[in-house]
Amino acid sequence: MALKFFHLPKPREFKFTPRFWDPEKEERIERENRIRAELGMEVKGTPGDPAAPYRARIKGEFRKAMRHSSRISQEARRRGNNRLLVIIAILGLLLYLVFYR
Repeated sequence: MALKFFHLPKPREFKFTPRFWDPEKEERIERENRIRAELGMEVKGTPGDPAAPYRARIKGEFRKAMRHSSRISQEARRRGNNRLLVIIAILGLLLYLVFYR
């Protein structure tokens, strides 16, 4: 027990294997696919879906998600307000019954 008092635990190791990303190669492949599509040649697909060409969809997806989340929050806020009004009405009725009966 006394030996454990002076024991310092080793720090946890973080194993990170970096991935190489070449933006120039990505732009070149995208440009080649656009040219092939304009010429009517076969377009190479992405690794996940070989039939469809790559399209960057980050901007549109973020806007769509934000629009959907704001609609959900408005509905939740409306339901919460309705619930609060019902609770206040019930408490008001109970207070009326207690004090005026």
